[in-house]
Amino acid sequence: MTPCLISKDLRYFAELDAKLVEAAGSIKVLSALGWPARAYAKFMATWDSKQPRLPQIAYPRYDLTDRRIALQKIIDASDKDHPVGRYIIQTAASYIVAARMLESVGKPDFRVLSEILYGSPTDKMGSFSNLALAEQFIKITTDLASAVGEEESAERFSPEAVAAELKSRSLPFFAPRTIEVVVDQNLAAKAAAGSERVRIRGMTSFSRAEIEQLLEHEVYVHSATMLNGRAQPFLKSFGLGSPRTTGTQEGLATFAELITATMDLSRLRRIALRIKAIHLALEGGDFVDVFRFFLDSGQSEKESFQSAGRIFRGGDVRGRFVFTKDVVYLKGLLSVHTFMRKAIEQRKINFPQLLFVGRVTLGDIIALEQFVDEGFIALPQLQPKWVANRQGLAAYLSYSAFTHHLNVAEISLADFVDAPLTEDLESLDLSVFA
Repeated sequence: MTPCLISKDLRYFAELDAKLVEAAGSIKVLSALGWPARAYAKFMATWDSKQPRLPQIAYPRYDLTDRRIALQKIIDASDKDHPVGRYIIQTAASYIVAARMLESVGKPDFRVLSEILYGSPTDKMGSFSNLALAEQFIKITTDLASAVGEEESAERFSPEAVAAELKSRSLPFFAPRTIEVVVDQNLAAKAAAGSERVRIRGMTSFSRAEIEQLLEHEVYVHSATMLNGRAQPFLKSFGLGSPRTTGTQEGLATFAELITATMDLSRLRRIALRIKAIHLALEGGDFVDVFRFFLDSGQSEKESFQSAGRIFRGGDVRGRFVFTKDVVYLKGLLSVHTFMRKAIEQRKINFPQLLFVGRVTLGDIIALEQFVDEGFIALPQLQPKWVANRQGLAAYLSYSAFTHHLNVAEISLADFVDAPLTEDLESLDLSVFA
């Protein structure tokens, strides 16, 4: 569809969306909250001396008043009664919250605003809180890990080797485009993906399983959705990665690990442990307490530091005012899986594919579906094999929906023991088989 063929109201919203991209483009949460690489060595020196001291992290002071004013004008000019107008309002509002959060780094308001964007461990999904779900995951993964044993490969790969492999393996997927894969010494997460570049954390070694997870999670989901968003003809904000899309994005990327069988027990366990650690910090645990929690949970010193740093970035290392983003992984995974299953039940076979039109939420897919049919929103150019294989995905989700109706709690392994046949054989007339 060309610009001359869209309606007057859609053309108006496309113009507002362009203003949104301009106003929000410089509000980048994660890069603003990064810790310097030297923080690890400084903390470990005090830890090794048996006198651990809290890290001292200096953040720049942000004044994003002009951005917030511009975003508010966009909200005021939009129409909440129109699906596209409502999308623009919600996206602009999430950037205003993010801007205020960055302006509140290290202060009590930082926690409040973080919880508005990402939620908290005590938020409920159905009848269970995120914390309760995390504790169940921890118990399950602990029991299974002790039963099967850790299968961590002795072979480890340097960040530089991982970057080279990810770039090489992603070339066919993005062709004729290319993305850069670089090493970043100050990155808190193991990787971070954009439309043109994937960053790999330095000073870290990676297992073969982690490389496969990064490929599915960062490259084939995060980079793909952002590139698809930037290729949109009208709603360019689909290529931003607004804060309100974080839960869906991380849930989709984690689901990708599961459905491609690259997820392992240690990865599931890390996701759940982070929620419990956030709760510990919100209750007053300081950086040392959270570091020790991860250490006692089986993580290495370096990984425990990085895990704790994710939670305290932008907050107060003394506790209570912390960054709650890592709550979204488990909640997002469950939400995306349930959304896809319900979509299949209601014969919305195109919904999984539509999750790749850009950085969007699950609700956006429902609200904006009609504009895909009209051509205002373009179908994704890039999608991983498991999405493109609609028959296979539909089979997986259909079976998942079917087994959901089974009450597994009423079944035990003893139910699978074969019943004795001796009594039946004594009364069986075998002559009929002669």
